[in-house]
Amino acid sequence: MSNKSLNQLKNEYIETPIPEELDFIVNKAFRDSGVYSKKEKNIIKRSGVIAASIAVSVGVLTIGVNSNPVFAATLSKIPVVGSVIKVLTFKEYTVNEDKYKADIKVPSIQGLKNKTLENSLNEKYLAENKKLYDEFKADMENLKKNGDGHLGINSGYVVKTDNENILSVGRYIVNTVGSSSTTFKYDTVDKKNEILITLPSLFKDKRYVDVISENIKKQMREQMKSDPNKIYWIANGSKGDSMDIFNKIPENQNFYINAQSQLVISFDKYEVAPGSMGIVEFVIPTNLISDLLVSNDYIK
Repeated sequence: MSNKSLNQLKNEYIETPIPEELDFIVNKAFRDSGVYSKKEKNIIKRSGVIAASIAVSVGVLTIGVNSNPVFAATLSKIPVVGSVIKVLTFKEYTVNEDKYKADIKVPSIQGLKNKTLENSLNEKYLAENKKLYDEFKADMENLKKNGDGHLGINSGYVVKTDNENILSVGRYIVNTVGSSSTTFKYDTVDKKNEILITLPSLFKDKRYVDVISENIKKQMREQMKSDPNKIYWIANGSKGDSMDIFNKIPENQNFYINAQSQLVISFDKYEVAPGSMGIVEFVIPTNLISDLLVSNDYIK
């Protein structure tokens, strides 16, 4: 083989591009290890195929993404949150038997400079879903020992809002034991200041509880009046019987901020209405709560 051919091969080798996702993992892996430098970065980028291999092995260990046959496909589908922050699937628990089905995806937020917040959220997600999987396995074994049955659970996450100011991530659980139940939990992060936003933190005082609750009951009555298929468990207008008549939201009611910078109050299935209504949400008019807000940075 001629020297010219070897040089051509060498150039092709050096210029082999690294996919964007793998480049991100390589950079993060070396930053986290504390040995990242400009010189090393140049060496990594010039290493082509070798760097790609390092990215797969080191990157998996660094950010905890499970190594499996669909690894590349999973990376390519990672929802991008802003220019730096990403939400990805950290781990997935699955059971796929004839009468037992489980699919539990554990989200992970990556890219926050506030590592205390990032770690606390990710540890919470992992602990919640590990517990969910362990409970499912225990229930499955009990059913098998006591006459068999059917069991199913599905858990995952959705990015409800992703803009320059706000990241709202919702985690859902759909449990299909007998009649199905559905729950949603939300975390809303201020991306600029990298703090977790709570419902009380949005308001000057506790007056928001009564103001929002009265508006929700008003919306419920209006919906039931215009649509006979809608039912809510509220006093003076409730359709159907319920032991839990909705009166007011708790101070830490489940919520998120939508893409239109509006406050959205969310209720789980069966929480304020029959199961046929599923998850129900109410967008709160901003002009109704504007005087109660600490600022207009989030809700406008």
